[in-house]
Amino acid sequence: MKVFIAGENVLLRPLEMDDLEVFWAWFADREVTKYSMGTWLFPWSKYETELWLKRTIQDRESLTLGVVEKEAGPLLGYAGITSISHINRSSEYYIFLGAKSSWGKGYGTEVTRLMVDYGFASLNLHRIMLTVSAPNIGGVKAYTKAGFQQEGILHQACYRDGAYHDKIIMAILYPEWAANRSP
Repeated sequence: MKVFIAGENVLLRPLEMDDLEVFWAWFADREVTKYSMGTWLFPWSKYETELWLKRTIQDRESLTLGVVEKEAGPLLGYAGITSISHINRSSEYYIFLGAKSSWGKGYGTEVTRLMVDYGFASLNLHRIMLTVSAPNIGGVKAYTKAGFQQEGILHQACYRDGAYHDKIIMAILYPEWAANRSP
């Protein structure tokens, strides 16, 4: 396995077409996709999932990496940096942990920290932002632990389970990251 970034408990590696079956199962599970993009509100066919995975792997405008456990090695999800502006030195972060066995173990925080470190140290970014559905308490906690701060709210921007929910805009700036970095 080719490792792109190594953490304490997780490894980040390039996605592969061999990941298709895992993604297909995740995208069909409503509990897994509950707080994700509206794209996955309805189950995808295997063919649609295959097209998405091919496009994601080939996308040169984003850095998308698979998340695997350091010891066991199964795919837990994926994370990435997209909308990279070299002029503004800014980007948007995203993460999707599809393996329910990985939830609540701190992997989301660790992956977020690894990706933020890479964004600032290697991509020379100044600002990394994200949006998260307000009911996604675990996501908000993970992002806060990783250093993100709330910047605003997109009111009733997300429709799930018969109701509108707010989206929280969060970001971390290079000076904040640098000030809290371990030597």
